[in-house]
Amino acid sequence: MSATALDPRTGERSTVLVVDDTAANRFALSAVLSRAGHRVVPVASAGEALLELDVRLRAGCLPDVALVDVGLPDLSGFELCRRVKALPSLAGIPVVHFSARPSGPVDRCQGLDAGGEAYLTVPAEPEEIRAVIRAVLRGARELTDAQAQFTRLALLSEAVVEVQGARCLAELATAAADAAARLTGHPAAAFVLGGDSDAQVGIDRHSARTGQPGAGDEERAAALIRRALCARGGIHTAVLPGALWPASYVGPGDVRLVLARSRDGLSVCLVTPVHPDTGRRIGPLVTQLARATVLAAEPLLRYEQERHVALTLQRSFLPAQLPRMPGLQVAFRYEPASQQAEIGGDFYAALPTPAGVLAGIGDVVGHSLDAATVMVEIRHALRAYSIEDPRPGRLVDRIDRMLQHYHPDTTATLCLTLVDPATGRVRVANAGHIPPLVLPEHGTPYYAEAAGPLLGLGLSHPEPADLVLEPGDRLLMVTDGLIETRGTDLAVSMEELRGAAAVAPAEPDALCDTLMSCFGRDRADDIALLALRLSPGVPATA
Repeated sequence: MSATALDPRTGERSTVLVVDDTAANRFALSAVLSRAGHRVVPVASAGEALLELDVRLRAGCLPDVALVDVGLPDLSGFELCRRVKALPSLAGIPVVHFSARPSGPVDRCQGLDAGGEAYLTVPAEPEEIRAVIRAVLRGARELTDAQAQFTRLALLSEAVVEVQGARCLAELATAAADAAARLTGHPAAAFVLGGDSDAQVGIDRHSARTGQPGAGDEERAAALIRRALCARGGIHTAVLPGALWPASYVGPGDVRLVLARSRDGLSVCLVTPVHPDTGRRIGPLVTQLARATVLAAEPLLRYEQERHVALTLQRSFLPAQLPRMPGLQVAFRYEPASQQAEIGGDFYAALPTPAGVLAGIGDVVGHSLDAATVMVEIRHALRAYSIEDPRPGRLVDRIDRMLQHYHPDTTATLCLTLVDPATGRVRVANAGHIPPLVLPEHGTPYYAEAAGPLLGLGLSHPEPADLVLEPGDRLLMVTDGLIETRGTDLAVSMEELRGAAAVAPAEPDALCDTLMSCFGRDRADDIALLALRLSPGVPATA
């Protein structure tokens, strides 16, 4: 068998469809091609050829080339070629026209115009026939390889965009694993290792697996990756025996590690099964993916480290517990935004003063370390100003002036309540915040009629509102992160909050827990709640 009849990518014999209405010609051509090692499929007409192609298309085994007589009884060979080339699923089959009639330039041009790749005049020397078939097969394979490589490059481009768009290291690892699986056509996993920190592991979401990584698999894999990284620097490839590598990630068998390390010591490893890579077409693309992933990982790691520091500072400035308030039960909850969101400026306070308990909740507009810093300044200003004068209206004015003076480009919302536990009297000053929700022990919940402009704008604020709590009544203050949902009017969300709070337990701690379970899951903004309850048995005086 001639080696030229084998597909170099698969080792399979090439298949030639011979279309000729003369049996003797079909036999002669089949003999020449068979001796060269080709599989031959002979048919007698254009109709038979189209039927055969349809059957083979459904079976996934199209011929590699078609040798078509020009003078067929039902359709000319040129028309058959045009019909084949018009179908996207068949257009890649190269067509060689042939004729027993003497042919001139017009015939050859007609064949090329119909979409054919070559033209033969028969009878011809067997070696000429074989050479023509070899040439068109070689051209078709090169075109197919070029198209496949273009597809892979497009996949790589899409993958780079995906990894660059990851919002955290966990998302980055999953995106890289998905991309490696698409590029190679095999299961893939990705590991992101930053210094002494734990590895972030991503497993592609589309490949079939028999199980999930078990206890110790991640540590074992990370240790093997670090050992491979120590062997060489930069970007390189290593192959590990399947006996060493946990089979739960990409299946049993030997694995290929593509490793990339940044100058800061951050490392990325893409893991796939060892697979054939004829012409080294896939390996360089996976290497480029590893390089893009490690470059995308560096700022994400720095961001996560900085965010951890910022959150630690933010929590250190918010009270971990509130002082005991005689005659008043107080509870609070604070949840920072999800790891994908930036740090926010929500804050709360409950301060005992000679005139009663000053309770406040607010939100600095924006999501950044700057917003958190301004939040700390407002809390400290409240603590300082309330010693001299705890009246909510005066405090709102003073905080407004402070923001205009020191932070002219910053705005904030703030709701302050001054509660006298002995009388149940409450003064409410609201600057652009959700008003307090009053939950009577006996009666319908309602929002306090208190509103005003944002802080930081220099606009005048209305006089505080007055209300009276009876023993057992509750006052609930929240930031919009608890209930605000994109695409939903805030008024609708406030009504949902009122309905949920109406049937929640009376105790402030239980009330906060209930509302957090109802509204506080997977929120993209910080959440703060402050609940106060006038202790039962405390008489309210007129």
